Amino acid sequence: MNIIERGKKFIQSLQELANRTLWDWRKCPQCGSMETNRWGTYTRTPWFLNGRREVKVQRHKCKACGVTYSERSPLLKRGSWYAREVHRSAIDHWQHGGTSFRRTAEFLRSWLGKQERYLLWRPLATPPPASERCHLSASTVHRWVDKAGIKAQESVEGQLEGIADTQNAGVDGLWAKLRGGGKRVVLMLTDSVTGIVFPPVIAKGEESAQFFRQLFARAEQAGLNLEQLRGVTSDGAQGLVSYMKRTLYWVHHQRCVWHLWRNLRKPLAEAARQASAGLDKKAARLKRKEIRRELGSLVRQVMDATGYAQAELALEALRRHPFGADIAHFLNLHLDNILIHTLDYYQGLQRVTPEWRWRDFRLRLSHGRNHGSEQRLERAVLLWAVYRNFTPAQERYERKRKYRHPGLSPLAVAGFPHENISYLDALEV
Repeated sequence: MNIIERGKKFIQSLQELANRTLWDWRKCPQCGSMETNRWGTYTRTPWFLNGRREVKVQRHKCKACGVTYSERSPLLKRGSWYAREVHRSAIDHWQHGGTSFRRTAEFLRSWLGKQERYLLWRPLATPPPASERCHLSASTVHRWVDKAGIKAQESVEGQLEGIADTQNAGVDGLWAKLRGGGKRVVLMLTDSVTGIVFPPVIAKGEESAQFFRQLFARAEQAGLNLEQLRGVTSDGAQGLVSYMKRTLYWVHHQRCVWHLWRNLRKPLAEAARQASAGLDKKAARLKRKEIRRELGSLVRQVMDATGYAQAELALEALRRHPFGADIAHFLNLHLDNILIHTLDYYQGLQRVTPEWRWRDFRLRLSHGRNHGSEQRLERAVLLWAVYRNFTPAQERYERKRKYRHPGLSPLAVAGFPHENISYLDALEV
C-alpha cells in the first residue's frame, strides 16, 4: 500500500466514524452482539483551535460478553487533552513553518487559551483566569511530531510503489550534529524529473560504499526499480562512485557542475596568482581579474556544451591558454561525467545535485541539523520526506528562483494528484 492509498484509507476511516449512527454504536466491537445497554456517560474537556469545549461521551455495555466501550469521535484523539485538529496544527506548524518546538507550543497556547502573545495581538483583550489557561508544552509537541515520524518509519515499505517510475536520480547528503558532539550524514535520493524524495537514511559518512548500499536498498524497499535506473547525479562522493562500480555498473554517473566549479576555485586562484607574479599591487589585481574572467569563460564553454564535439573544441581552446593546461587536464578527466545529461538516453538527468531540496529542512532555528540522537534525526527526516512529496511548489516566482512545476507537488508531477489527501492524512495524524 503506497502513501497515497494510506492517506485515502485514513480519511475514509474518519468519514465512516463520523457517519456512524446510534444503531451502529449498539453493536459490540468485541463479539458483534446487538444486545447492549447504555452504560452512563463521562465528560471530557479537550482543547480545540477555537478554545476549550465540554464533550459528553456515551458508554455501552455488552450483555453477551460483558465488555464496556465508549463511542468515539473523529474530532478527538484517544487519551489526549487536545483535539485532532490541534495535533495536526502543531505538527504542520513545526514542519511547514520551520520553527522550534518551543515556539510552536507558544503560538498554539496563545491561540487556544487567548493568552500570552494573543494579548499582544489584541491589546484590549482581558487575560483569561488561571483555571482556563492552556498549558501546552514543547515536550508535548515533540512527542506528537515523534509519533508522526514513527508512522513515517512504518510506511517506508511500499511507500512509493507504483508511483515513482524513476530512470534518472540525484543523490546528496546533509551533515547533522547529534547530542554529545557526534555527527551523522543524511543521505537522500530523489527522482530527477518529478522531484520525488525517496526515504532517506542516516549514515556515519560518505566514504564507504556500504552507506550508499543502505540508501539504495531503502529506496528499493519504498518502490524504486534499480534495474531501470539509467543515470545518477552526485557531487562525486567516493562511497557512491565505489558502490556504482561494484553494483550499479550499468548506471552512468553525472558529476554536479556546481561542485566542479567549487573544486576549480583553487586552480583558478593559482593560475591568477602565477599570471600576476612580479606586478605591482594595482596591476596584479587587474591581471588576476582578467585571467579569472578568461579562464572562467573557457571553463563555462566546456561545462555548458550541448554535445561532445562542442566540448572538445572548448577544451582545446582552454588547453592553449597560457594558464589553462592544468584546468583542461582536470576537466578532461571528468568530461564524460560532465556531459552524460546531453545524451537522449539520459533525458531528464539533472546537471546539479538535489542539494537545494534541503532548504525546507534547514528552515528551522537549528537549520534542521541538530536533532539530538540518531533515532530522532531519522524519524524527523522521514517525516520531512513525506511532507516534501505532498507539498506543492509555490506558484509565485522569486527574484532568483523559478520553479519547474509551480503549484504542483512531486506526487502530482508524477501523475498521482492527491486531491484532498495531505501528508498528515498519510501519517494518520
